[in-house]
Amino acid sequence: MPELPEVEVVRRGLATWVTGRTIAEVEVLHPRAVRRHLAGGEDFAARLRGRRVADARRRGKYLWLPLEGTGSSVLGHLGMSGQLLVQPVTAVSEKHLRIRLRFDDTLGTELRFVDQRTFGGLSVHDDTPEGLPDVIAHIARDPLDPLFDDAAFHTALRARRTTVKRALLDQSLISGVGNIYADEALWRARLHYDRPTATLTRPRSTELLAHVREVMTAALAVGGTTFDSLYVNVNGESGYFDRSLDAYGRENEPCRRCGTPIRRRPWMNRSSYFCPRCQRAPRA
Repeated sequence: MPELPEVEVVRRGLATWVTGRTIAEVEVLHPRAVRRHLAGGEDFAARLRGRRVADARRRGKYLWLPLEGTGSSVLGHLGMSGQLLVQPVTAVSEKHLRIRLRFDDTLGTELRFVDQRTFGGLSVHDDTPEGLPDVIAHIARDPLDPLFDDAAFHTALRARRTTVKRALLDQSLISGVGNIYADEALWRARLHYDRPTATLTRPRSTELLAHVREVMTAALAVGGTTFDSLYVNVNGESGYFDRSLDAYGRENEPCRRCGTPIRRRPWMNRSSYFCPRCQRAPRA
């Protein structure tokens, strides 16, 4: 599933190619793509037609397009395979095209939501006074947000009876971090994924946050992480951070620090990758 860097790359593309344009036509080609819009596809289309798109925004793994003058926004979640593509209006439709937005200008491009597995989708929601779609008001700020509160994060970590990787994936505590970047940050911080959060000192949690920010910033610089064709930016281009991964996906390959083979362990219906020497498991 795309994490913060991948979603931010898409947001930047939308800001460049969609902001300021007025939606003229909306085609909903698959009902699952708008299942989170409870009023249905026709209402979804009606609420978009004639609306001018403001600057694309993001919180964690969610992105949205505010609709000027309405107090509402189009919220998007890419799920496992969702793609928001800016394509020429003359381009052949993708096999898994789910939603098409056409604009009232002469730029010759349209916005397409393509989703092979249909876990993602678009929906329209009212905005909170802070400018967030109301259904994601509970999502915490992400570590690249200038208003992210490091001290509050440390306090919450210490107060929770959980482990460090579970905390990093808790979107109500810190948003945008998923399995890939959690494993990468923990490797850099030399922390085992099952380390209890109550044992983290303030310097250790500060160091961990620094590594989370570093790995996400590095991924952003190369367009995110792509393991297959299902994650691309709005121009259909892949990211290249997979070539720089230190832990995730490197089972049995030597740790870049100590040479010990990287291990993979099942974890919460996912996998955790770690170095058993650099990231020693906590004592029982």
